[in-house]
Amino acid sequence: MKKLTKTNAARLLDQAHVPYELIPYEVDESNLAADHVAHELGEDIRCVFKTLVLRGERSGHFVCVVPGCDEVDLKKAARVSGNKKVDLIAMKELLPVTGYIRGGCSPIGMKKAFPTFFHTTCMNFPFIYVSAGMRGLQLKIEPARLVQFVDGELADIIIDRK
Repeated sequence: MKKLTKTNAARLLDQAHVPYELIPYEVDESNLAADHVAHELGEDIRCVFKTLVLRGERSGHFVCVVPGCDEVDLKKAARVSGNKKVDLIAMKELLPVTGYIRGGCSPIGMKKAFPTFFHTTCMNFPFIYVSAGMRGLQLKIEPARLVQFVDGELADIIIDRK
């Protein structure tokens, strides 16, 4: 078994003595979606969270962490972040703004600490998965510890299912 690469996100958690587990998975460059990650991990898609970066006209950049099977509701995200209008940032902006690439964006260890909002359902699980900061590696972590570590907030930020 090959040794797992410690990412910056993992090193930051180590420094803060926050328990987590690094879980590798097989990357499919043609399918970076969360459902692929959940399938590879053998986990429920509802506990595999994706990290999305948005920009508000008032607040600037902020982060939404939502279940892999859901989409962020831009109106709700605007409301909780104190904006009238928000949009997802363009893919080409992701690396310069966060230091991460698509499929490897972690809510931990971005270039700058942005306001971070977690969908409330993260607390329904004893642990959740988020990117460890690179494709092919997830962090398995207690949601309350993660929210506290990034100084995040819980909010209803997804599109309601019909």
